Amino acid sequence: LPCVLRKWLQHLDNDLFVQFLPQGQGVRPLSLAGHVGFDSLPDQLVNKSICQGFCFNILCIGETGIGKSTLMDTLFNTNFENLESSHFEPQVKLHAQTYDLQESNVRLRLTVVNTVGFGDQMNKQESYQPVVDYIDRQFESYLQEELKIKRSLHNYHDSRVHACLYFISPSGHSLKSLDLVTMKKLDSKVNIIPVIAKADTISKSELHKFKIKIMSELVSNGVQIYQFPLDDETVAKVNTTMNGHLPFAVVGSTEEVSVGNKMVKARQYPWGVVQVENESHCDFVKLREMLICVNMEDLREQTHTRHYELYRRCKLEEMGFKDTDPECKPVSLQQTYEAKRQEFLVELQKREDEMRQMFVQRVKEKESELKEAERDLQGRFEQLKRLHADEKAALEEKKRLLDEDQSSFGKRRAAAQLLQAQSLTANGKKDKDRKK
Repeated sequence: LPCVLRKWLQHLDNDLFVQFLPQGQGVRPLSLAGHVGFDSLPDQLVNKSICQGFCFNILCIGETGIGKSTLMDTLFNTNFENLESSHFEPQVKLHAQTYDLQESNVRLRLTVVNTVGFGDQMNKQESYQPVVDYIDRQFESYLQEELKIKRSLHNYHDSRVHACLYFISPSGHSLKSLDLVTMKKLDSKVNIIPVIAKADTISKSELHKFKIKIMSELVSNGVQIYQFPLDDETVAKVNTTMNGHLPFAVVGSTEEVSVGNKMVKARQYPWGVVQVENESHCDFVKLREMLICVNMEDLREQTHTRHYELYRRCKLEEMGFKDTDPECKPVSLQQTYEAKRQEFLVELQKREDEMRQMFVQRVKEKESELKEAERDLQGRFEQLKRLHADEKAALEEKKRLLDEDQSSFGKRRAAAQLLQAQSLTANGKKDKDRKK
């Protein structure tokens, strides 16, 4: 990384001094009459970068058991102690592990993100979505840190994915639909480097045809993979050559096998030995050189200037922020904020008025319903009242008739008793007359 930084800073011209003139007058070069000292600026930046350390985040996408963890161990010549994954995961999960590595005096904070269960489900339609969501979450986290009033980006742990190693199964035929769909969804969010895993399982002629087939399918489907940069003259030639070797056919192994007089990383088979670092056997060395030794800083830069900026622009445009007004005149962030604030207040007032009108309308409707219900209740009350009066009148009429019948019955009863008494009296007199 310091070498890459030094190469980038070699474009500084030590014989020129740039003097900034007032706006509109341009910039003009001046020759120096003697030593000033700012030619040590590249060394200052290198020393500062070494003290701060670097971070690099790799996303490994591939089916379970395709060799992602083994390749990571081989790339960085260590053992990351990854747990074995099952083939029966109900959904895709992303497992991120961060490690602090040191080589010579350069410190690197490496984050390896593994896709657990990718491609193992029966329904693979949404297998890519957890990966897309993870990348967006890292962008959103960085954006929120940038938008804070008190930022701490100098010691912020950047978790944005800098490189995506997409592991392709060595079928020798063509890419799977899942591979094409996933890479198409990710090519605008991350630097995709396709690799053919376990390349020792197919012959060299089949591997060459397979590479051509893969690149043809990627081009025909509009998938944009990461191309090694050609703008730096020091690495343009080697990067041009390496772009023609994509996708890299790799073999990973942490086991050492005795070959001749030395121990090398290799895979032992009954028919022979596949040496990992032998370029005639696989492209592992090419991948390591391009990914770590030559283009690591460009991967970091592309992530920030291209993928993150695209996400940031889309996110801010969704929030309503723009660089120009409708007349294509530049507008500041403060003006945009004030305009959005006024727009929000107007919209809030509008919605408040609508809610107030809706509330008044509903109150009127409720009052109308209550009045209608009151009228119905009053009508029913009047009807019941009339029925009650009619029933009361009928009962009183029946009572009067009953009273009349009772009075008539009493009179008849009294007359009958009187007649009976008179009859008894007359019969008594007759008995007395007989006795006499």
